[in-house]
Amino acid sequence: MSSSHPTSIQVEDDRTGLSVDTLKRAIADNLYYIQGKDEKFATLYDYYMALAYTVRDRLVHRRIKTAQAYFNSDTKMVYYLSAEFLIGRLLINNLINLGIYEPISEALKASGLTLDDLMEREEEPGLGNGGLGRLAACFLDAMATLQIPAMGYGIRYEFGIFDQLIIDGWQVERPDNWLRFGNPWEIVHPDYMVEVKFGGHTEAFTDANGQYRVRWMPRVTVLGTPYDTPVPGYGNNTVNTLRLWAARAGEDFDFNVFNAGDYTQAVASKTFSENISKVLYPNDNTPQGKELRLQQQFFFVSCSLQDIIRLYLRQHDTFDAFADKTAIQLNDTHPAVGVVELMRLLVDEHNVEWDEAWDITRKTFAYTNHTLLSEALERWSVDLFGRLLPRHLELIYEINFQFLAEIQKKYPGDMTKLRRMSLIEEGSDQKVRMAHLACVGSHAVNGVAELHTELIKKDLMNDFYELWPEKFQNKTNGITPRRWLLMSNPELSGLITEKIGDRWITHLDELRQLEPFVEDAEFRTRWRDIKQARKGRLADYILSNNGFEVDVNSLFDVQIKRIHEYKRQLLAALNIIAMYNRIKANPSLDVLPRTFIFGGKAAPGYFMAKMVIKLINAVGEVVNSDPDVAGRIKVVFLANYSVSLGQFAYPAADLSEQISTAGKEASGTGNMKFALNGALTIGTLDGANVEIREEVGAENFFLFGMTAQEVVDLRNKGYKPMDYYHANPELKLVVDQLSSGYFSPKDRGQFMAIVDSLLSRDEYMLLADFQAYTDCQERVAEVFRDQDRWTRMSILNVARMGKFSADRTIADYCKNIWQVEPMPISLNGSLQKVVTGVEVKELSKS
Repeated sequence: MSSSHPTSIQVEDDRTGLSVDTLKRAIADNLYYIQGKDEKFATLYDYYMALAYTVRDRLVHRRIKTAQAYFNSDTKMVYYLSAEFLIGRLLINNLINLGIYEPISEALKASGLTLDDLMEREEEPGLGNGGLGRLAACFLDAMATLQIPAMGYGIRYEFGIFDQLIIDGWQVERPDNWLRFGNPWEIVHPDYMVEVKFGGHTEAFTDANGQYRVRWMPRVTVLGTPYDTPVPGYGNNTVNTLRLWAARAGEDFDFNVFNAGDYTQAVASKTFSENISKVLYPNDNTPQGKELRLQQQFFFVSCSLQDIIRLYLRQHDTFDAFADKTAIQLNDTHPAVGVVELMRLLVDEHNVEWDEAWDITRKTFAYTNHTLLSEALERWSVDLFGRLLPRHLELIYEINFQFLAEIQKKYPGDMTKLRRMSLIEEGSDQKVRMAHLACVGSHAVNGVAELHTELIKKDLMNDFYELWPEKFQNKTNGITPRRWLLMSNPELSGLITEKIGDRWITHLDELRQLEPFVEDAEFRTRWRDIKQARKGRLADYILSNNGFEVDVNSLFDVQIKRIHEYKRQLLAALNIIAMYNRIKANPSLDVLPRTFIFGGKAAPGYFMAKMVIKLINAVGEVVNSDPDVAGRIKVVFLANYSVSLGQFAYPAADLSEQISTAGKEASGTGNMKFALNGALTIGTLDGANVEIREEVGAENFFLFGMTAQEVVDLRNKGYKPMDYYHANPELKLVVDQLSSGYFSPKDRGQFMAIVDSLLSRDEYMLLADFQAYTDCQERVAEVFRDQDRWTRMSILNVARMGKFSADRTIADYCKNIWQVEPMPISLNGSLQKVVTGVEVKELSKS
């Protein structure tokens, strides 16, 4: 063959190719050119970064194709606004969703590495407190997997939720500096920076067309810079975007002030601005904390809405189609100020007439309520609100005026109803009711579990439900099976796939096909072996981090979630003390061995929650070392609970504690993660527990406690916790031990705050439910002794969890709230290089 006509062949592009050889080259290339290291000097962290950039390249390619498809079709977009996105570590999740877990594992072998070596080098973004932020992350995964055109918007907190240390039994907070080594997954876009105003005053004027207008003259302007994180769908080409905003000063440095010698004041603007995105949820027990929290909420909402409008105006000259092309979901009340900010942008910045702007706003927004606790429904002082957002307070007054006129017309003379429904709460300190604003300014309002939604309609927002019954819907929460089973529990996932195929990964209701295997003895044995292996891994973790051994054959009784009084970790602690007292009274008592495992963080300013953590650790210190107990019960507190630790703990649990006071938990998603991994639930009829019990069967659920209605009835009748204390000798002994200092010999009054709370008010009715709870725990012990029966119940729990997929929840949002359709993305073939045979030979040598 003539050398003047070399053979040309196709070679995968190193940035997009998926073969093992291409991935090897890409990792080596990124190690050398991005990390600036060769194999001789590279650390495991360098290899992690090189791998992350290799994976990101493949995501970016799909992200660009996704954005092009959305733009070219001018499709309707969903924008999910949330103050929290607890996304967890991204490396393994991205590998699984891209379908390159095995090729990457093979590519790493060339350097003598494994994924396990590198995954622990990834910092976990702690951009949320718990369920709210994790739900938002599950929803992003589901939207991408369902190929829904969508973006998430939030805050790029420089410091996430604090790192939790346990020192002498107390929670101690340390800064979570998750960005200290950089973040390879994000891409900054300073060209999309926007301005956000705070403070100052407003000025009315008449424009050139003779129209009355208002301009906002701010005291300070902050810049918001977007950082984009790609969100891949599972098994498709869709890569959506999570856009997080970082705050910076409009002017970092005042040179004149610096020259005058006031060095602190010279950078005051920079300090003020950057504080806004500095830390997740500042402690709002102080006026300064409250102000910063409102600044955070308005900052990310204003940035996001300006960005949404920018994206819309690329293809439209008017706002006539805005509501048809835009669906904005408010994840709780944190972004509710968006209702009035969109009005300001439309009316003040884009000259849209008031009535048209209000119509657009109400058709665009939808609001998800996540709480029945009155203290969690945000209300901002009118004084603070007006000082920070003077124009918005004016607009709220106008919206409220028109809304109350509507109410007055429908319910003439009912001043009590007017006061209840007003956006402004009257009193010595007037407040702006953000849940009311979200409800009035949205076309749909949803709860997150059937019971929760009914309580919203019946109690929390009954006036609004009577006015607009068509607005209210239920959307029971769900979790992504990709992270919470496929990724967290690969052994169980492998067994399931072996038996029923892998369609369950995107159609969770396929798990129903597992039911016949309940009768398969060999399958039940393998199921038990997998659970036992996962318990062994958690036991190793406990030995390494807590310093003591636990019995892997004991019942792993697990309660990991945010520490809050209504979640009743204290009730579980009281039961442990009661069990301990029975053993002390009769050391030869036949007690089922148990390992009680707790985990979760308390808000830094939440005294009672932090006291509960101290009590759990104090009880553990006594119980774990008592020779009479002889290791039959152990108490463990897992410090610094996170998404990654949850992925470790959920598959190891035998029993899932979901014991909140009925009528207080909106939904819960931890209950779903435990059940999906084969744990049985002990719980009240609260939140999604009700629906989990309906799905798995009452015989496969350990139910105890009062119903939500019984809780209300008891409170209305006049709940007297002292009556329960005196009537129950076992309970009385437990409480007396707390007050006598049995578990705090160095400070005998240490737990008096807990005792006083229980005996004087017991707001969450622990004493009323105590006996039912301890009796139910006896039933748990009885069933666990029959391991074959327990395994059957475990299999059925997993098989019947199909309803609780985030995919089902998002499909329901799409159909009944957002009115959006999936849009499949085509890559039109992989990027390739055309090279000659000589070049291929040289490339292979390298």
